[in-house]
Amino acid sequence: MGPLNGMRIIELAGIGPTPFAGMMLSDLGAEVVRVDRVGGSGSPVGSQSGPMERGKRTVAVDLKQPEGVEAVLRLVEASDGLFEGFRAGVAERLGVGPEACLARNPALVYGRMTGWGQTGPLAERAGHDINYISLAGPLAHIGRAGQTPTVPLNLIGDFGGGSVFLVLGMMAALLEVARGGDGQVVDAAMVDGAAYLLSPLYAAHAGGFWTDERGANFLDSGAYFYEVYGTADGRWLAVGAIEPQFHAEFMAGIGLATADDLPEQMDRSRWPEMKERVGAAIASRTLDEWMAVFDGTDACVSPVLSMGETPDHPHAQARDSFFDACGVRQPRPAPRFGGTPSVPAVESRPPGADTDAVLEELGYSAAEMDALRSTGVVA
Repeated sequence: MGPLNGMRIIELAGIGPTPFAGMMLSDLGAEVVRVDRVGGSGSPVGSQSGPMERGKRTVAVDLKQPEGVEAVLRLVEASDGLFEGFRAGVAERLGVGPEACLARNPALVYGRMTGWGQTGPLAERAGHDINYISLAGPLAHIGRAGQTPTVPLNLIGDFGGGSVFLVLGMMAALLEVARGGDGQVVDAAMVDGAAYLLSPLYAAHAGGFWTDERGANFLDSGAYFYEVYGTADGRWLAVGAIEPQFHAEFMAGIGLATADDLPEQMDRSRWPEMKERVGAAIASRTLDEWMAVFDGTDACVSPVLSMGETPDHPHAQARDSFFDACGVRQPRPAPRFGGTPSVPAVESRPPGADTDAVLEELGYSAAEMDALRSTGVVA
């Protein structure tokens, strides 16, 4: 099931953003074959039964042996795409770089996901999400006025700037092949993707609407109407009442709409004062009480929920947004397709579980497979 049904994509096992991209492709219907290292998974922190491993077949191959490289290249011949998350140059040294793979399959889409990209002075340097988003710009603008930049979850660089852009690029390249074009390399650098995500704010910055001062703009906690406030029971209420009509509903709900000394909504000089007044009002009631006040309104108010709470919210329940598999409650695939719905596989396979089946599909005989196992090339 899914719009990519019938396509085979090879995932050279890695950590974080790499298996996430593979999960997306699998959820979209592709057959994802993960190439693991002999002796274990490619992810030292990942679960073998979590969301990012679901629905994938897996072969365990030693890429440091020529016979292992040959096995992967034979798999390339029978696949539509391959992606890897090694540092620049590593795949080439292993013998499974773009040149070698495209020589065996000119229609292959070869996806490369790194932090710094394949070129530039940092291309071969180590890094993590925090480094990519610090250089790309987002980190400088996350946090409150006068405080250290806030370290966010690794969603912006690793998954938003990396995995999602890799999958988008590979889909575009696969469409080009389907139209009669050649295979190609897709270079998805997290530093590029994280900067690209800032495009709307670059426009606002150029026009003077957005400043470099952290926590002073209307989407970065500078505005009283786009903020998180504490409630009487120690919970948190998120407010995003930007547009005038939504702002009016919000102010009415907290009892400040009739105050005769309210400033204009966009009077930045009085935002700090209004934060105190709004904060005091919201602190007077519990979260449940506020949700009852704003029920059915367009005040753009919502509870701040944890991962342990979100699946049980009525909206998530109504949309059937989560499911349980392998003992893990996990989000359903997004987006949703009307004609070719994504149906996530519930099974996660341990590393190497499908080695024999995949090798047999590639034409290896039983004797050849026995020889590869005996020398540790596959497991």
